[in-house]
Amino acid sequence: IGSTGCGKSTLLNLIPRFYDVTSGKIMVDGVDIRKMSQKKLRSLIGYVPQKGVLFSGTIASNIQFAGNVSDVQMREAAQIAQAEDFINEKEEQFESPIAQGGTNVSGGQKQRLSIARAIAKNPKVFLFDDSFSALDYKTDVTLRKALQEKTADAAVIIVAQRISTILHADQILVLDD
Repeated sequence: IGSTGCGKSTLLNLIPRFYDVTSGKIMVDGVDIRKMSQKKLRSLIGYVPQKGVLFSGTIASNIQFAGNVSDVQMREAAQIAQAEDFINEKEEQFESPIAQGGTNVSGGQKQRLSIARAIAKNPKVFLFDDSFSALDYKTDVTLRKALQEKTADAAVIIVAQRISTILHADQILVLDD
């Protein structure tokens, strides 16, 4: 947590190696991430950016984008991400079309589908870059509670604006300058 422009997202972006560290090192399972192939490293990570990113296709193809995701895993991820209700309200449900960039869904729906995609991947490391800010407070609380059980065996790193989003974290870092 920290003020706008203090480096929260930059710090988070070091983990999937969007940037490399200039000193020190980042380790995943005791291995320096610079010694892993990007493919191997990124296979371990479920990353949800600040702005939800969707691709043209269907709701199902967007959630299953990580590959090798069963229908059961997809539905469970949608349920955890609090996306199930709005998906089931759509006539074609999981086969409902998604326009390029997700222009035919709301910001909160887009964010929940992006979160569902990361959950469906079942990664060792979850990176949430202010991913809950597009959600109303109630959805944020419900989603994080459902997510807690699913992520029990994973590392979860959350960049947040709202204190309530990180209140129950094991460790909180406040960035300044």
